[in-house]
Amino acid sequence: MKKLNNEEGKVLDTIDKFVFSKLNDDRTGHDYAHTQRVVKLARRLVLETTDTDVDLFVVLASAELHDVIDEKIVDNQAAAETEVKQFLQDQKVSAKRIAAIFDIITHMSFSKNLEHHYQLTIEGQLVQDSDRLDAIGAIGIGRVFYYGGAHGHVMYDPKIAPRDKMTHAQYRQNETVINHFYEKLLKLAGLMNTAAAKRIAKHRTTVLEDFLEEFKAEWNQNK
Repeated sequence: MKKLNNEEGKVLDTIDKFVFSKLNDDRTGHDYAHTQRVVKLARRLVLETTDTDVDLFVVLASAELHDVIDEKIVDNQAAAETEVKQFLQDQKVSAKRIAAIFDIITHMSFSKNLEHHYQLTIEGQLVQDSDRLDAIGAIGIGRVFYYGGAHGHVMYDPKIAPRDKMTHAQYRQNETVINHFYEKLLKLAGLMNTAAAKRIAKHRTTVLEDFLEEFKAEWNQNK
C-alpha cells in the first residue's frame, strides 16, 4: 500500500476543513462526526486489505467527501458536484484521482445500487464498506432514528409491511423507521466487500437484531 506523502497529507487536511464547513450543521445523521467515523473505518479496513496497490489518498478523500454531494444532503446535486470538482482542482489533485474519487462517491450508495449493481474499484469497496458499517450497530440505530425524526417518518406501524424490492424512487418514499431496518440495514452485512468489513458487520448486525427483538417485545407489551 502506498503511503501518503506530506503534500497529500496537507491536501487531505484541507479537504477535511471543507467537509466540516459543509456538514457540521447537519442534523440527519450525515454530519461531520459521521464522516470522521467513516474515514477512521476506511483507514482500519485499508490496514487489513491484502491488495497492495490501494491508493490511500483516493480512499481517504472519498471517505471525506462521500456525503458532500449526496442527494439526501444537498438541494442541487449537480451544483455540489461541480463545486467539489473545482475545489479538488484548486488543491492540485490530478484529473485521474478526481475521476477515481467521483466514480466512488457517485456510485457507492445503497440507493444507487438498487436497480443496477456498480462494480467499484478496491478503493471504492473500502469506502463503501466503511460507510455501510456506520449505518449498523448501536450508532446505526441512533442514526436511523435521527434521520427518521428529521424527515417526519413514523417510528413504527405494524400494519405497514417492509418492502423487499424497490426502485430508487420507491426507496426514497420511506414510511416507517423500523421498516428501514428490514429494507436496508439488515441486508448490509451480506453486501460487504471485504473480509474485515464482513467480520465487523456480523457483530453490528447482531446488535440490530437484538434491538428489534426488544423493541417489538416492548411495543406489544410482552416485556
